[in-house]
Amino acid sequence: MSASVAHATETMTDLPSQERAGVIGVHGVTKRFPGVIAVDNVSLTFHRGEVHVLLGENGAGKSTLVGMLSGLQEPDEGHLTLNGHKARLASPSASLEAGISTVFQHSMLVPTLTVLENLTLGAPWHERPPRARIAARMEELKREFALSLPLDAVVGELSLGQQQQIEIARALLRDSKVLILDEATSMLTPQGAQELGERMQQLVRSGLAVIFITHKLAEAYRYGNRISVLKQGALAGEMGPEELKAMSEEQAVDEIVRLMFGREAGTASVENRKSTARDSIVLKVEGLSTQGDADVMGVRDVSLALRAGEIVGVAGIDGNGQKQLAEAMAGQRPLIAGHVELEGEDITRASVAQRRRKGLRYLTDDRLSEGSVSAFPISENTVLKDIGQPPFWVRGVERPQRIAQHARDLIARFSVRTPNEMTPIGRLSGGNIQKVLLGRELSGEARVVVFNKPTYGLDLKNIETSRQRISDIAERGLGVLLISTDLDELMALSDRIAVMEGGRIRGIVENDGSGEALRLRIGRMMAGEEDHKQATP
Repeated sequence: MSASVAHATETMTDLPSQERAGVIGVHGVTKRFPGVIAVDNVSLTFHRGEVHVLLGENGAGKSTLVGMLSGLQEPDEGHLTLNGHKARLASPSASLEAGISTVFQHSMLVPTLTVLENLTLGAPWHERPPRARIAARMEELKREFALSLPLDAVVGELSLGQQQQIEIARALLRDSKVLILDEATSMLTPQGAQELGERMQQLVRSGLAVIFITHKLAEAYRYGNRISVLKQGALAGEMGPEELKAMSEEQAVDEIVRLMFGREAGTASVENRKSTARDSIVLKVEGLSTQGDADVMGVRDVSLALRAGEIVGVAGIDGNGQKQLAEAMAGQRPLIAGHVELEGEDITRASVAQRRRKGLRYLTDDRLSEGSVSAFPISENTVLKDIGQPPFWVRGVERPQRIAQHARDLIARFSVRTPNEMTPIGRLSGGNIQKVLLGRELSGEARVVVFNKPTYGLDLKNIETSRQRISDIAERGLGVLLISTDLDELMALSDRIAVMEGGRIRGIVENDGSGEALRLRIGRMMAGEEDHKQATP
């Protein structure tokens, strides 16, 4: 391994034992939001002189934990400690006063102000900003941490790396004891990420505690002294300095992959289905690209083909472009490049309704906000995508009885538990809402169905039922694109698995039934650790 990527524990400061005590502790903290437990009985200790890496998929609880440390939220259960003493961080100002500074993924700087003005925002200065004092301190920071910032420059004209330096400098000017870096390398070049990694090690050598949130596993090993993995709100495991020091990068990444993506006890499992793939291609996309922005990842040059009767799984850490890919295929997101074919017909410029009538169906992961209107009855939700179309509308006139009968038939066919078709869909359980939406998408002449996390949030019985229905759909000869963050689900159902990372397909692998070896290979690709030659359609 080159010196530039040597594991961080090899350069970790040798602080006195009393200074290695935890500067912050979270003890049995739980945080609930409506319908979800975001953090579930998590206990962690963050030490001076360490870069403590937090890993986990989107929704694993990282942001909620950072929110509690930053004073944006308070735990419903459990408590925090500062230097061994129980503490309450009831506001961002309380967190700052406790010596905790957070650099969020998206810049909190004011782009129209200068570097100096941003450095003084929110600080307890009186009247004029003390330019001379800040300039002198910046000279010290330049020597200690390689920070070099022109104080009169307008922030909006600086690079992302320079803006990040401003955020770090602001924390150091406050004499912070803890620095939280939330996805700090996500928008940086590889060189910028390496410079930040080296800067983090300089910071901890000076006695700070750095909490580093990332989704890049190699970075976790190279820059971290301790790694904690969160999964579905709970602590899945932790790797301490001595353990990491004894590992190679490959060994560490494999262990992280196991903690993040390994099989969970008590989850639903199904036997691997037998392939029903046929020769004819029903869906083909080539060079598909969409526009990204600060909040949404763009899709880059995606190409894949789907056969009749085939299930192609799409794996990836949530937030790597899977939803954007599904929306682009369904016509809900405009393309900036590429084209889409359905059974040989170019539908690139077809509208959502036109694609649906031609047989391309999309089942969203957002059942209530996007997939349905919660206050509307089940009957109206079954025809939301067919408004104005026969047989439910004739010459622009709605046929309520026909709609009601259609809903009753769907309720019976998909075993929806509800008093009747007039029940508002928002009153149903997640599993029953999913049954209604699935029934709606399979109505008429469906040829291809794109599923986005179809079993997310369901109980075991409904997970098994949903997976069986997906298998049945493929057996009928429909093409299925199955987007899921559940590797067990993908490995049980898919003929092939495409892995998305950074908005592109990193590779497509055959589901060869190799079990843990396949899981590990996919997990490493999900984390951006290796490419695999893309299989031919």
